[in-house]
Formats: sequence, C-alpha cells, structure tokens
Amino acid sequence: MSEFLRDAIDLQVQVDAIGLGAIFALMAVGIGLVFGVMRLVNFAYGQLIMAGAFAIAFASERDWPVGVGIALCFAVVLALSLAMERVVFRPLRTQSAAVMLIATFAVAFLLQSIALLWFGPLGKTATSLVQLNRPVEVGGVDIRKITIVAIVTAAVCLVLLVALLNRTSIGLHMRAAAIDAQTARLLGVRANAVSTVSVLIAGALAAVVAVMLTVQFPTVTPTFALQETILVLAGVVVGGMTRLLSATLGGFSIGYVSGVLGGALPSAQSQYLPSLVFGLVILVLLLRPDGLFTRGRGLVERV
Repeated sequence: MSEFLRDAIDLQVQVDAIGLGAIFALMAVGIGLVFGVMRLVNFAYGQLIMAGAFAIAFASERDWPVGVGIALCFAVVLALSLAMERVVFRPLRTQSAAVMLIATFAVAFLLQSIALLWFGPLGKTATSLVQLNRPVEVGGVDIRKITIVAIVTAAVCLVLLVALLNRTSIGLHMRAAAIDAQTARLLGVRANAVSTVSVLIAGALAAVVAVMLTVQFPTVTPTFALQETILVLAGVVVGGMTRLLSATLGGFSIGYVSGVLGGALPSAQSQYLPSLVFGLVILVLLLRPDGLFTRGRGLVERV
C-alpha cells in the first residue's frame, strides 16, 4: 500500500495525470456544450475523434506535412459534425430525449462500421506527430511535450470558449437556449444557428483531442478513443451535466484519477483500472447524484 501511495504522488505520475485530465476536460466541454444547448448526450463524439485520427494517419502514410494532416483532421471532423447536425440532430430536435439518444448510438456504430470496412480492423499508424511524445526535462522531471501541449491547449480553448459565451451575441443566444429553449425562440433566438454553432465548436474540440490522442496512441483503429469517450461521459455525469463548468471539472477529474491510478498500479494489475475508476464513479453518484461539482438541486444555467 505504501508503495502504491508513493507511486501515486510521484511528480512524474502527477504531471502525466494532469495532462490526461486536460485532454478529458476538452472532451467534456464538447459533450457538455451540445448537451447544454440541445439537451442531447452525443454518444457519437468518440467516433468524431476517431475520424480525425484516421485523417492524421492517412496524411502521415503519404508523408504529407504535419500542418496538412492537422488541417485535414479539422476538415473531416467539422464536416462530419455539420452533416450529423443537419441530417440527424435537426430533424429529431422535437422528438424525445430517448429518440435522440438512440440516434446518436446509430450514428456512432455507423461511423465505426464505415471505418472498419474502409481501413480494416488493424487500422493505420500515424507517425507524423511522434516527436511530441518525447520528453523534455523540467526541474529534474522528464515531461513529455504532448503533456505540456495538452495543458496549454486546454487552458487556451477554455478561455476562448468562456469569452465566446460571455462576450458575443451568439454566445448569449447559446446561453439563453441552454436556460430555456422555448422562451429563447420566442425572444428571437435562432435555434438552427445556435445548434449548428454549438455542434461545430464541439467538433473543433474533438479535432483538437484527436490530434493529442494520436500523439500518445499512434495506432488508429475503428475503436480509437472509444474507452476514453465512455470515461469522459461518466466524468460529465459525475461532475454534473447541468452546467458546462461542472461537466468540464468532472471530465478533468476522471482523467486525472485515471492517470494517477494508471501510473501507480503495477503493470500486472493494470487490467483493474477500469473497474477501480467506475467503482469510484458509482460511489460518487450514490453520495452526490446531482453531480460532484453542482451546488444545490435542480437545473441551473447550463453554459
């Protein structure tokens, strides 16, 4: 037990855990933003990340410049996000939450099946960004470049999103739609524009996550980012889905805990990591069913 605690508080483990938490926080922002505006839990979010990762791997195999690969990743993810919103989300907006939830499941499995048919079960390998996985020494600790990039990128994206929500008209409309969609429409908020912008922002964040996950896991398969998405969805619920901030903190928390446990557990016991994480999730939900970072009960402002 003492060895486990010593490994858990090791500075190297802590830094890696914070970096993983930052990536999970970005995923939680994308999921929480769409839920806040559209009341939709998008289970296909992981497949958007997978599509972006395949775009990077596709460019890498053809020795295209890194910038081209990243641009292709953003183009693919944003195009799929827009198609998903126009073809699936918008026509079903007036339907029940259960119908929309099943629709996202269908989209997720459809995208996964297309990837399986197109790229095969073994997938592709992305090597163009592998240099970001190399460590740099900071204060005697070897920190991977991707960890630094993840932390900085997450902070910048969150600041920009807060500025968008608080200082722009479309941000004001998104917040109004999140509080009361029907009243917002009566006051002139354009529901189609708000939902499109929220889905595109979530898609852009998915593309950012795809780039960072591809650095850490260069082998891209049809199940790429699936486990991470399930963990983030659990984190969003644990943090509290009714507010974007609480959902983001929930995503960061579950990423941080996963990183600490993964770094502290011996390699022979790493298969117990999901069980430990979801056991903690159940415990938190039993104690705080409304969310770990929510204040009081009932619905509050979502974004």
